[in-house]
Amino acid sequence: MPQNSPLKATAYEPRHKTEEQRRLRVLSYNIQVGISSNRYSDYMTHGWKHVLPFRGRQDNLDNTARFIKDFDLVGLQELDAGSLRSGFINQTKYLATVGHFPYWYNQTNRNLGKFAQHSQGLLSQFRPFELIEHRLPSTIPGRGALEARFGDPQNPLIVIHLHLSLSQRARERQFDYIARQTDKHEHVIVMGDMNCQPHSRELQQLLNSTHLCEPLEQMQTYPSWSPEHCLDHILVTSSIGVEGARAYSDVNHSDHLPISLDLLLPAKLDLNHTQSSENAISMDQAQQARLAAGLY
Repeated sequence: MPQNSPLKATAYEPRHKTEEQRRLRVLSYNIQVGISSNRYSDYMTHGWKHVLPFRGRQDNLDNTARFIKDFDLVGLQELDAGSLRSGFINQTKYLATVGHFPYWYNQTNRNLGKFAQHSQGLLSQFRPFELIEHRLPSTIPGRGALEARFGDPQNPLIVIHLHLSLSQRARERQFDYIARQTDKHEHVIVMGDMNCQPHSRELQQLLNSTHLCEPLEQMQTYPSWSPEHCLDHILVTSSIGVEGARAYSDVNHSDHLPISLDLLLPAKLDLNHTQSSENAISMDQAQQARLAAGLY
């Protein structure tokens, strides 16, 4: 069942866009918990880095933070929420702080306690009025989607960030679930590591059953050192214009390349709406709720 979730805030001031500045820079990046890779053999020789801390992880996170800081909305996959391997650092919070994002949320989908907390994160320069955690259908539990709603509740921008299963059958069920969440909304962005190619049956079924389209059809993102596969995607509905698209072949902080879209939002879509809305999330209340639950 979807669950409403509190938002986190850092000390940084949010950006404001005027009606003339309706552009939105969106990035999706699988950061492999701060591990860079240069060849397939690294999965064997550096596999211990997925379990234990190592000195270079923090430097890699700092490089990632410097790279993402110029974007408005960032979806990150394969993070750790604070366990032994990450030095008990919540990587979502760390990247939001160093990257100067005023709002962030971490979704932990597999919690192995002090050994690993498999997570994904959403960083934003704008304050959503609602956040919803979705648990995606999967044979092996541990896949989720994070939905953020921005602007006017009567005409919102829906952003869904996800990391899908390796199994095609599971992805088909997960895309079917996402289609049901988005089919009633006009302005939608779906982004993340979808673990499938643009022409895969399951992704085509999603596009055919919704108003979503694939602007980055031929952008190879994996493996980062010699990209051959397009596994990372940013999908948008037709109401949202696309001014630019890019896979960053010069950014090698992971085994995936980051991808971005420069979007042009409809004039009626005001992301600043929630700055004065009574429906906006209270930062103090959100933090108190997380503290009470022992999650902050």
